[in-house]
Amino acid sequence: MTKQEHINYNRIAEAIDYIKSNFKAQPSLNEIAETVHLSNFHFQRLFTDWAGVSPKKFMQYISLAYAKQLLKEKQATLFDTALETGLSGTGRLHDLFVNIEGMTPGEFKNGGANLSINYSIAESPFGNLIVASTSIGICHMAFFSNKEQALSILTSRFPKATYNQVVDKIQKDALFIFQNDWSKLNQIKLHLNGTPFQLKVWETLLKIPTGNLTTYGAIAKEISRPKASRAVGTAIGNNPVAFLIPCHRVIQASGNTGGYMWGTTRKTAIIGWEAAKTNASNDHQN
Repeated sequence: MTKQEHINYNRIAEAIDYIKSNFKAQPSLNEIAETVHLSNFHFQRLFTDWAGVSPKKFMQYISLAYAKQLLKEKQATLFDTALETGLSGTGRLHDLFVNIEGMTPGEFKNGGANLSINYSIAESPFGNLIVASTSIGICHMAFFSNKEQALSILTSRFPKATYNQVVDKIQKDALFIFQNDWSKLNQIKLHLNGTPFQLKVWETLLKIPTGNLTTYGAIAKEISRPKASRAVGTAIGNNPVAFLIPCHRVIQASGNTGGYMWGTTRKTAIIGWEAAKTNASNDHQN
């Protein structure tokens, strides 16, 4: 992602914040454009370049009504359809290429003393990222606004690991997920430290197709722990890999977006961006 695309996202995020706060009033294009100090023409073009749809259409994708409609229509068959292996569209293609491998006790012994971790700073459509990998796969990926703080969070997770600021192939493959042509993706492996329950929750999140939403309760039922919604929420909140493990696709049963480790505005932006990409893909196939 270019520096300009990163700047554009910051403007888009500001606009999304305004839309979220004033959605019931259905703000006009002019009102939204004024919040980011752009003319209607430039804001419309900027927004459409970033999201692939107009601000008005995007507003629909991030509305409460849209979320409720998705939950009502999709939740009953969400995980059944996720078992399909046919690569019928980009929404499924993305998720079929991500797999989780749990760290062994030996690999995580003494704070990761046996781990050699490469890390790098990258840009995405949703802001800066820090991404880290072992020889097996991605072990950490997080959005950030402060580089020093992001590095501190990473090193606190594996305090005795050896760190190298290196961009490796594992990271490049993972970051390609933000590109439009997912047909060229290599398989992405995640190398994670977590309890068996956490790993099970994170693996279940991978079954949620791009452009779809589900609830904490539905995840709990899927892992045969229907009364464990709160524990599921905690496991989701401890997700160490942003975007690749799509915890942003889990919302409250009411249709409200709910919390997100990397900010609710970013969560809303990702949900709307994925909805736009998925709908565009479906329209193209039809």
